[in-house]
Amino acid sequence: MDSQQLRNRVALVTGGASGIGLAIAEKLYQAGSHLVIADLNGAAAQAALQALPQRDGQHKLALRVDMADYQSVYAMVEQCEQSLGRVDILVNNAGFQHVAPIEHFPPEVFQKLIDVMLVGPFVATQAVFAGMKQRGWGRILNISSINGKIGAPFKAGYCSAKHGIIGLTRVTAAEAGDSGVTCNAICPGFVDTPLVRQQLAELGAAYQIPADQVIEQVILPHVPQKRLIEAKEIGDVAVFLASDEAAAITGQAINVSGGYVMH
Repeated sequence: MDSQQLRNRVALVTGGASGIGLAIAEKLYQAGSHLVIADLNGAAAQAALQALPQRDGQHKLALRVDMADYQSVYAMVEQCEQSLGRVDILVNNAGFQHVAPIEHFPPEVFQKLIDVMLVGPFVATQAVFAGMKQRGWGRILNISSINGKIGAPFKAGYCSAKHGIIGLTRVTAAEAGDSGVTCNAICPGFVDTPLVRQQLAELGAAYQIPADQVIEQVILPHVPQKRLIEAKEIGDVAVFLASDEAAAITGQAINVSGGYVMH
C-alpha cells in the first residue's frame, strides 16, 4: 500500500494519549492523515501530539473530552470540524477497566463503563455520520475487544460494553449502506499496554495468585502464539481499515489476538 494512503484525511482518535489509542494515532499520522487526539487527560493528549514530528501539510490538534458526557463529545466533534473542516476517520477507542466479581461490582462503575465505551461512541458516531454520508466517504473504527465476543470472569461492565459496541458497529454499517462510509470493530486480545498491566494486581487477587504470575497462568495459556500483542499491530490494522483498499470491508469485528479468539 501507499505509505501516505491517508493523506488529506482528518482522523479523530478518542483515548489517543496512551496505549492502543496512541499507537493508532501514530500510525494514522504516519499514513499522512491530519490528526486530532482527544483524551480525558487533555495535558497528556497535548504531550502525545507534541511528541509527533511536525510534517509539512499535516495538521495536529489535541482536545480534552469526557466520553461519558454527551455535550463534551458533541463539543469535541464541533471543535475538530471548526479547526480542520470535517472528520473523515473516527476511532472510538477511549475506555477503562474495572475488575470485580458481580456480587461486588459497583453499579455506578458498571454504568460508567457503558457510558464511556458504548454510549459515548454512539454519540460521536451520530455527530459525524451525516457529514460522512453527505461527502460520500468515511471510516468509523470502534475498538472492541475479544471480550466483545467472549465473557471473562470479573469484567461484567467491560464485557457488556465491548459486546455492545460490536452491535453498534453492525447497525452503523447497515445504515451506511452504499454511501461510501464503512464501520468496523477491531477486537484486540491482551495488548501490552498500561490498561492491561494495571489490571494484573486485580486479576491476581480475583484468581488468588500473585500479580506477576497472571500473564503466564491466566492469559497466555489461551493464546496460541504465547505472547501479548503489541499496540502498533492494532495501529496497522486500523490504517488498513481506514484506507481505500478496505472499501469492501464493513460491519466486521476483526480479531487481533494471537489466536485467542477465532470467531
